[in-house]
Amino acid sequence: MGIWERVDELFLAENGVINNPNISDIVKKMSLEESAQFFIDEFRLTHTIDYVINRIEEIVSEQYANNIQLKPYVMEFLDWLDERNIPYCIATATYKNLAESALKRLGIFNRFKFILTCSDVGEGKTSPKVYLCSAERLGLLPCETAVFEDALHCMETTKSAGFYVVGIYDKTSANDWEDIKRICNKTIMSFKELIVD
Repeated sequence: MGIWERVDELFLAENGVINNPNISDIVKKMSLEESAQFFIDEFRLTHTIDYVINRIEEIVSEQYANNIQLKPYVMEFLDWLDERNIPYCIATATYKNLAESALKRLGIFNRFKFILTCSDVGEGKTSPKVYLCSAERLGLLPCETAVFEDALHCMETTKSAGFYVVGIYDKTSANDWEDIKRICNKTIMSFKELIVD
């Protein structure tokens, strides 16, 4: 999440738009297409949506390919799920090629049943569509599916759609933590808390 906070400011700065420290709070609920259109409209950019998306991808792709790390105990938690034959997937607002590059570098890409993106379903995470489609592909109803999220707006979306919601602490959502604890079925500071006998 921290990378996405910085990339918005970097992209706008290279287009002459500065002093927008809260821009990520505005666009974090949008898909990449929606945020690209917002940047064009709000800041009167002459770029096409495709250009904005491609440039943001370029800025971010190096981070996904080289720097992003797993949250602590994710690998152990995936082992725990595998031992119990619990299927899992990724539903993300990130472009598939970015997510895949990080997952492949980290050695866990093939562990997931599939990756489904907001671009694949045509709606951002303020809509439950990416989650509902993911549950359907797993052969599950929302009430049978746990969603792990670290952003409040995603938790609100999934909770209202009938999913069991696990809120994961992330410093980018620290200001929302009290609301997260109120909304979610369960909250965790670390995946270690979920590895039980």
